[in-house]
Amino acid sequence: MEKNRWLMALSAVGVHICIGSVYAWSVYVKPIQSQMKWDLTDVTIAFSIAIFFLGLSAALMGKFVEKNGPRVSATLAAFAFGIGTGGSGLAIMMESKMLLYFFYGVLGGCGLGIGYISPVSTLVKWFPDKRGLATGLAIMGFGFASAISGPAIKLLISSVGIANTFFILGFVYFVVMLISAMYLAVPPEGYMPKKFKKKLESGKKKLKKDLSSMKLNEAIKTPRFYGLWIMLFINITCGIAIIGVASPLLQEITGMTALAAAAAVGLMGVFNGAGRIFWASISDFLTRPVVYIIFFATQIIAFYALPSIKELLVFQVVLYFIMSCYGGGFASIPAYIGDIFGTKELGAIHGYILTAWAAAGLVGPLIISNVKDMTGSYSQTLYVFAGFFCIALVVSILMLVNIKRLTKKNH
Repeated sequence: MEKNRWLMALSAVGVHICIGSVYAWSVYVKPIQSQMKWDLTDVTIAFSIAIFFLGLSAALMGKFVEKNGPRVSATLAAFAFGIGTGGSGLAIMMESKMLLYFFYGVLGGCGLGIGYISPVSTLVKWFPDKRGLATGLAIMGFGFASAISGPAIKLLISSVGIANTFFILGFVYFVVMLISAMYLAVPPEGYMPKKFKKKLESGKKKLKKDLSSMKLNEAIKTPRFYGLWIMLFINITCGIAIIGVASPLLQEITGMTALAAAAAVGLMGVFNGAGRIFWASISDFLTRPVVYIIFFATQIIAFYALPSIKELLVFQVVLYFIMSCYGGGFASIPAYIGDIFGTKELGAIHGYILTAWAAAGLVGPLIISNVKDMTGSYSQTLYVFAGFFCIALVVSILMLVNIKRLTKKNH
């Protein structure tokens, strides 16, 4: 019996909503600091290692995902992430930083990377008619996750302590990811949804052909691959920087209280998640290259304008718009890869492009802290990022030109 593609999308969300809890790491920071008497850097390193291993494992395991299919890969991710989270509780009990770095950072990070790419390439194949929407749905789960796990972690820590929180959540994540993994499967060869097939046969719809059908080792030899990498890298670097300093930025520019700024930061997570589904769906109609041009052109203006906006409501609207573009950049990339390289080894190519995420996780905060030290204010850093977006805009326009030229050549 043929599987339901919407249940397939739900299973993908199940995996992503668990691993996306990594974005709620900041909720652990203060409780771990006060219980363990570790400094801020000690605790933050665990998160940095996790993000680094996310990028690394996504790149190295892309071929594994393509070869063994989404069920095996997502099951492996469930074990790695579940044990990584649960093992962090053991690290807290034994008061060992190294164990925390190993379980949460290395093991959890590998679970993150494999879990992130496992369902996405599968969904692109199940939704030839709605590529953007499908990947947007799954990756939206990753963006929204912190809104669910953040309060849950807070509640659990206050009632059962830090170590037990890790044990409970490790078990919950493992079970949810395992159940989700069991349903994941690649569609039959040449799969088309029935309604879409009828529309194609009647001539109401035309199937948009992929620009090419390439394997990973062919894709990395094209300038388009590096174009995608640079665009994602800049979008994430600037987005991570804003996420990292949103609270002090709001207080510095608009004079908000720390409490109000914290609430505004919580809302940013919602727009990060909503932007993933919104922009990825829109990209099905406007096309991926056009959506990326919109991202960068509008964010140049947004980043340049932010430091001079004193009106609180306007400031927040611009900030939430930036967050929606940050999420949208993540969600639209898998479909963009499918459009220009085909779905033959989409998981492997996606994995390699996600190294931009690992690199941005290291570079973004460094740039912000250096510019802040040099200028003494957070607002000055925004001009630097507006400059970055100018580079990204040029790259995105060159991508569109290159794709149009190749499309003409292929016809």
